[in-house]
Amino acid sequence: MRLYDKEIKVDTLSPLTLAFTGDAVFSLFVREMLVCDANRPVGKLHKLSVNWVKAEAQSKGMRAILPLLTEKETEVFKRGRNAHTSHTPKNQSGCDYHYATGFEALVGYLYLKDETERLTLLLNEVIKAIEVDESEKTSV
Repeated sequence: MRLYDKEIKVDTLSPLTLAFTGDAVFSLFVREMLVCDANRPVGKLHKLSVNWVKAEAQSKGMRAILPLLTEKETEVFKRGRNAHTSHTPKNQSGCDYHYATGFEALVGYLYLKDETERLTLLLNEVIKAIEVDESEKTSV
């Protein structure tokens, strides 16, 4: 469910504009997940959320859902992945950064198209993939 009710031609938006929106949507999704999981101090919530929204985690989640994407969703992801940004990744690989940008573009696209059910399904798959990765890190 979109919060701002104004008609928009989503297919005409640049991939970086979609990624700008998708970044916020995924951040809100992660915050909601963490708050629903347990009542924690805000500082702890922030530290936990950073682990989920960083490029490495988003890239891992994106790779997990790639086989589930429709042709149009794959196209949106690729447009985001291949977008030229003026930002240089810090403390992360360029490949992860580009995959994360593609992921955020896809999330922004689905959100702005008001495809909530599809977005929720894919984000839950992303969370499962990232959780597996996080548990592997703690068990080593």
